[in-house]
Amino acid sequence: MTGPRADQPRQDATQRPALRHLPLSLAAFLALTACGERMTTDILPGGVPARTDLHRATTLPPAPVRTVARRDFGWRVIYLPALAPPDAESRAAVALCGLERRAPAFVRPQPRLDPLADPGARIFDIHCA
Repeated sequence: MTGPRADQPRQDATQRPALRHLPLSLAAFLALTACGERMTTDILPGGVPARTDLHRATTLPPAPVRTVARRDFGWRVIYLPALAPPDAESRAAVALCGLERRAPAFVRPQPRLDPLADPGARIFDIHCA
C-alpha cells in the first residue's frame, strides 16, 4: 500500500460555488426590485386609485371604521355605530361615491353572519348612481 493516494475532495470546496454566487444573485435581486414604480397605478372599479386611504375617505372618525372595501355593486363598510356620529352611513355614502364622481343611490344594511366576531359592529352596502 505504498502507491499514490487518491485526492480526497474537501467538503468546503463543494460549498464554495454556491457561496461565491450568493452576493451576485443578491445584488441582481436588489437591482431588479429597485427598478419598480414607487406608487401603485392600480385603479379600483369606479376609477378610484388603489392607494386612496379609504378609511379616511369615509369622512368618519377613525375609531368606528373597521373595514372599507370596494365591491362590484359599490362599497361595503363595517363600523361601530356606538362610536360614530348619527348620520355616519349617509356621510360615508356621499364621501365614497364622491370618489367615483357619482351620487349615492341607496344604502342597504347587511345582516351579520357572525355577530360575535366584532361585537356591536354594523355592515352596510353603499350603491352609487
